[in-house]
Amino acid sequence: MRLYEKHILPRLTHLAMGQDQLLPYRRRAVSGLHGRVLEIGIGSGLNLALYPEAVHQIIGVDPSPELLSRASQTSHGLMPATEMIEGVAEALPLEDRSVDCVVATWTLCSVLEPEKVLAEIRRVLKPDGVFRFVEHGLAPEPSVQRWQRWLTPVWKHCAGNCHLDRPTDALVEKSRFRIERLDTGYATGPKPMVFMYEGFACID
Repeated sequence: MRLYEKHILPRLTHLAMGQDQLLPYRRRAVSGLHGRVLEIGIGSGLNLALYPEAVHQIIGVDPSPELLSRASQTSHGLMPATEMIEGVAEALPLEDRSVDCVVATWTLCSVLEPEKVLAEIRRVLKPDGVFRFVEHGLAPEPSVQRWQRWLTPVWKHCAGNCHLDRPTDALVEKSRFRIERLDTGYATGPKPMVFMYEGFACID
């Protein structure tokens, strides 16, 4: 299993998350950001080339050293300055109220404790900061939800703890964020895997 997690899963994750259809979501997630930005679950750094000039620092956190190595290579020659940290989003090594924006793209589905992650995001955000997210998760139709709940126990073991059935909007709101914009809908692909939540939230 360690061989799969160390060598195979990072490559599969990089390929899966590099799909062309995900690029518009990524562009919207980082558009208009500024200042010091924290990206949780930065993975192989697929968002790095998309950040606007108003961002002067990006801090990327990810538990996978293999993906962080790819992200570091991607960041070479790019502006703004980047700092890569190996760690989990449940315990961010950052000071309170120290970042202007937090970005999560297809990350909350796979963290061990999403409530703790959201509490950490809230802790490190400045009072006027913004949390941008793109996630896949629980679909509205009961028939699709049944498939999501049936598939998730097996899927998460193959896909780095990825859950198909997490209700992103409810998790964010329960963590005392105010969702300012939320768009939902299916991307192209099997319905249990591609119901998207896209939006941004502020501290309530």
